[in-house]
Amino acid sequence: MPSDTRVKICGLTRPEDVTAAVSAGASYVGFVFFPKSPRNLDPAAARALALDVPPGVAKVALTVNADDALLDDILAQVPVDILQLHGAEPPDRVADLRQRYGLPVMKAVGVAGPEDLPALDLYGKVADMLLVDAKPPKGAALPGGNGLAFDWRLIAGRRWPVPWMLAGGLTADNVREAVRLTGAPMVDVSSGVESAPGRKDPELIARFVAAARA
Repeated sequence: MPSDTRVKICGLTRPEDVTAAVSAGASYVGFVFFPKSPRNLDPAAARALALDVPPGVAKVALTVNADDALLDDILAQVPVDILQLHGAEPPDRVADLRQRYGLPVMKAVGVAGPEDLPALDLYGKVADMLLVDAKPPKGAALPGGNGLAFDWRLIAGRRWPVPWMLAGGLTADNVREAVRLTGAPMVDVSSGVESAPGRKDPELIARFVAAARA
């Protein structure tokens, strides 16, 4: 029997990516609005993809330190269910955006060592969900999607007051172990299901979802 681990496939850029994610059984699909990312979309392109997502699959807009003007533009055009903040947004910004848009907000927090864990407790008080991700290396152009993992034992057995998702370097080959070690109820993958940066592979997506839920 499959487990109840829920899966988010992030960084979708083409209609066939949406089809592959939905067919595989993903619970969330993510669209990236960050020009430096190979997965970046403009709101019009994201809208076309989002309209293809069936009911029951949550649509997530990933932004990085976005200002109100960009967020207004995205959310006026794209029917999203969750706003994902993947930059250095402080807790008061998270709280402000929840109020401004009336959408659940997921805050990504990068983890490399024990010193990064208090931020999870801090954001767990203001966000609706947490994304526990690998902290990018110094000087990295991207805050996520780098294919890096962190030591999962750092968060083994830890819980926060809101639902949380594990990300960072996950693939079909390691996601079962990651879930076993951390107890993650949800997992998020982007580069781990790509044949090239920004190019999703339907077979890798299917393998990842099956492994996460095995």
